[in-house]
Amino acid sequence: MNKRVAFLGPSGTFSEEAANRYDQLATLQPFPTIQGVALAVTSGITDEGIIPIENSLEGSVNDTLDILIQQPKLFIRQELVIDIEHCLLVIPETTVSDIELIYSHPQAIAQCRGFIERCFPNAQMIASLSTSAAVLDMKQSGSPSAAIAPKRSASLHQVQVIAEGIQDIDTNMTRFVVLSTSDHEVTGDDKTSLCFSFNQDKPGLLHEVMGEFLQRNINMAKVESRPSKQFLGDYIFLIDIEGHRTDPAVKEALTQLDKQTSMLRVFGSYPRWK
Repeated sequence: MNKRVAFLGPSGTFSEEAANRYDQLATLQPFPTIQGVALAVTSGITDEGIIPIENSLEGSVNDTLDILIQQPKLFIRQELVIDIEHCLLVIPETTVSDIELIYSHPQAIAQCRGFIERCFPNAQMIASLSTSAAVLDMKQSGSPSAAIAPKRSASLHQVQVIAEGIQDIDTNMTRFVVLSTSDHEVTGDDKTSLCFSFNQDKPGLLHEVMGEFLQRNINMAKVESRPSKQFLGDYIFLIDIEGHRTDPAVKEALTQLDKQTSMLRVFGSYPRWK
């Protein structure tokens, strides 16, 4: 039986492209929000879900980080990276000089900000739930509009591509993660993602935690922080490290972290993308 895989829809999004690359035999099910994809996995509607977690131009996708922090039943099982090429789409016969509104997902708008400011300085940006949903929003708009979306969305929704590759930097890539109710077994070339926080604030706390990895020669691939949403100045730290959570050195480091932090959550271990 084929896997059921949720993705951020509707059809035509980069998330759908990532899902197809991940498993061409899977039964794909679109959901309108990242939160909806996560709920589909935790509720058993689908076996797995694919959502964006990081873009090379705009950084982390905060909705995804917040879901991982807040949902203890969700784990990262895989990761994959795809190149992102944004296009400007319009309804056929639209006069380019008349465009007043440009629809897209906030991340896509940010990735094309230079193009927008240069070519459409007076246009209003309108946020959509996804790049493909932006095309539907554009078609339903009563004003001359455009949408930033993948090229495939043009054929799916019978609209016209008037500009390709409009992202500000050509090397625009997005990292996606596969969500599941369990992470991946050891492969020998793995990555582990985790988060932690402290219930006190004193000099050297973060340094001590980092030292647990350093003294065990564990490389940290990524470090960032997110507001805890409890009160101002309180943060949750997120780290990607090389190695599987069951590797002796990693397991030992995580045991020490659990003693030094007020909250530790391991999002999962999974094969590194190559």
